[in-house]
Amino acid sequence: MLRPATRPALAATRQVRQCAARFLSSPASPDTSSSSVNNASTTPRTNSTSPPPNSKSSSTNSKGKKPLTAEQREFLSSALRVNQAGELAATLIYTGQTPPLVTRDPSLRPLMKHMYDQEAAHLRTFNDLIYRHRVRPTALYPLWSVMASGLGWGTAMLGKEAAMACTEAVETEIGGHYNAQIRRLLEMVSEWEAEGYEVGAEFRDLINTLRRIRDEELEHLDHAVEHDAQKAEPHWLLTGVIRAGCRGAIWVSERV
Repeated sequence: MLRPATRPALAATRQVRQCAARFLSSPASPDTSSSSVNNASTTPRTNSTSPPPNSKSSSTNSKGKKPLTAEQREFLSSALRVNQAGELAATLIYTGQTPPLVTRDPSLRPLMKHMYDQEAAHLRTFNDLIYRHRVRPTALYPLWSVMASGLGWGTAMLGKEAAMACTEAVETEIGGHYNAQIRRLLEMVSEWEAEGYEVGAEFRDLINTLRRIRDEELEHLDHAVEHDAQKAEPHWLLTGVIRAGCRGAIWVSERV
């Protein structure tokens, strides 16, 4: 019989497997405008109905939505892919940490549940975006699953301070990672608006979603510091190794 603590981990990895299966079996999305996260075509559409002779076109002050370039499509695909992988890892880290931590200190249960629930919601969000926009999930999610579970369990076995230092290190890297993505998306918006193009609601929603998730990740960082993350010994070494591992995982997941 499975221990209760293993069930969330299995559910998270099952979600990613289902997402990958749907990616392989579903037709591509037809949306080709800049409002779509993953623009697959730039074929223009024509309107067979001519406007009345004295009417003014509604596009006088706007050029419509600009198709994404190949570089922009690749950036958005890699961003969604690595974000999904990162949120899967986060759920597994907390799944691994929770049993040892709450056994020693039951007062930590509400905090661990709160952080896990937020990470699980983030994972569901990116699973949906990955599927909706036909983005290939990372091929290395089985490896990341094993490593994240081991990191969570291992740091928790070292004690509360080490577990919180793990959260501090991970969320420091993830917060910066989301900030970089948001800056890039805002640059794209500024370019389109300067050229007179519309920016679709879906694209703006993506930016707002990333901002919300970033803020929740940074909230976890604050919780970790409040719960003695910086008292871990040796703090500089533990957080340095974990942060380097996060940067490496991000780099690989963006590409594979």
